[in-house]
Amino acid sequence: MTVHGLLAWGEERLQNASRSPSPRKDAEWLLRHVLARDAAWLLTHGADAVEEDAAQRFATLVRQRETGEPMQYILGECEFFGMPFRVMHDVLIPRPETEHLVERVIEIAAAFDSPRILDVGTGSGAIAIAIAKQLRHAQVTATDLSKGAIAVARENAARNGAKLRFLQGDLLEPVSGEQFEIIASNPPYVPSEEKALLAVEVRDHEPELALYGGADGLDIYRRLIPAAQALLVGGGWLLVEMGFGQAEKISAMMIESGFVEVHAAKDLQGIERILCGRKKGRE
Repeated sequence: MTVHGLLAWGEERLQNASRSPSPRKDAEWLLRHVLARDAAWLLTHGADAVEEDAAQRFATLVRQRETGEPMQYILGECEFFGMPFRVMHDVLIPRPETEHLVERVIEIAAAFDSPRILDVGTGSGAIAIAIAKQLRHAQVTATDLSKGAIAVARENAARNGAKLRFLQGDLLEPVSGEQFEIIASNPPYVPSEEKALLAVEVRDHEPELALYGGADGLDIYRRLIPAAQALLVGGGWLLVEMGFGQAEKISAMMIESGFVEVHAAKDLQGIERILCGRKKGRE
């Protein structure tokens, strides 16, 4: 079959499956991945024959996409903060809105000479690695409960030339007794009762451990916020990502735990996405 013939077949399959919002684009990405070619090559070599082995591999990937499996998992990587990251089913796919968390950490870190920064629930390592690459003078540590996630994060750190420490364990337990100037986290915050409302790509393929935060989505915050208060130095900051409509309740948790200057930062859609709070002390 030719390049154009395969693309037409893939587009039709994905269109009929109704699981892809952009069947043509997805088919092109999958074929480019199989043939190791760019978009321009596909346009100018449409009449070229494709070897049977490559055609079969393309068909396999199209069938995966038909089930709703995210393109990032099929291709095995995605981009975050301008860097490539390997992703697999052990980790949540990094979202563009999470880059706002990295940006706020970088801004706040400017107030410290050699900040110790902790990323809690690192997943693919995207947040911690982006911070480590941008803040060469910082000491960055990342934790995650999942052994598989830690393995992926270490691989991503090596791939991007980032130097940081990875520890496996629940929330802040691996760093008990240590202190930090900044603690950041993108915890699971989807209410479990909203599972049926999620897109198939998310609900059926991304790790539940990284998605759901209990009935109201706030279970991890209830544990993380007071624990972070204990490990931060005076004047240190806690920054967390959150879901739509959660800012008021999480702000109350921070204030109750003793944080001051609690405020939210919005994402590009105008949603309050990042919540920041400072521990009293260093003024």
